[in-house]
Amino acid sequence: MATSYSLVSISLPTPFAKHEIETLLDCSFKKGIEKAFFMQYRDTFLVYTQFNVLTFINWEKEAIHKALLKLGINNADSFEQHTIFQDYPILIEPDLEVTCKVSNEQIILKEPLSLYLIIIALVISQSVGLEKYEQDLDVHFAKSQQLLDLTQSYSLLKRSKLIEFARNLTAIQHGMVSDLFLLDKPNILWDNEEAEKLYNRLSSILELKDRFEIVEHKLTNLKDDISMALDMFNHKHSEFLEWIIIGLIGFEIVMGLIEFFKH
Repeated sequence: MATSYSLVSISLPTPFAKHEIETLLDCSFKKGIEKAFFMQYRDTFLVYTQFNVLTFINWEKEAIHKALLKLGINNADSFEQHTIFQDYPILIEPDLEVTCKVSNEQIILKEPLSLYLIIIALVISQSVGLEKYEQDLDVHFAKSQQLLDLTQSYSLLKRSKLIEFARNLTAIQHGMVSDLFLLDKPNILWDNEEAEKLYNRLSSILELKDRFEIVEHKLTNLKDDISMALDMFNHKHSEFLEWIIIGLIGFEIVMGLIEFFKH
């Protein structure tokens, strides 16, 4: 007889360290795979990833609301409208002929092994984390044209805004590569063919690699535009300094001539 597990991955609006989650929710995480830590109580799981996504497996909705309230999340009872989240139904079918089947609508497992559930939580968390970066990048895209328009005239304040913008883009790129861990498979998958199939299939369904490449491409274009704008500002800055030097030299000449004719 098939049973169903619910899975909800939520991007926490404010950053939390692992020990803060443990303290606020009165739980203790175990090391899972790569950057995923988990807590299991009977047939429920809580999975935390260091890119600030919390995944609830087989939790009642009311229990999720209470947990979010303990974390100080506003509008916890309507997190669907106020946070980035993804949910995915998991069916457990003991009569399934294969270990797992993954589709756009659901995940079917032959048995609810902890490893498989943590793999699913990790991949869904990566998708949620990537969606957060996608939204952040959309905001930066909206700002980029305004900043590029600043290059029509020069000021130190405008230059500092461009430098800060470039720094934010670098932080996004670094976070995507180092935190989301999308470019490498978890080491444990190399020794478990069935777990690797589950990971690969779910990653493919969620189009993680394709989405990552699109975000990378947008980031590269934005960084190129900002780099060009900074080069223009640096050129204008050099011209500005040159004119100051020329002005000072001219001032010295004028003062020298005045002194000369006085005497």
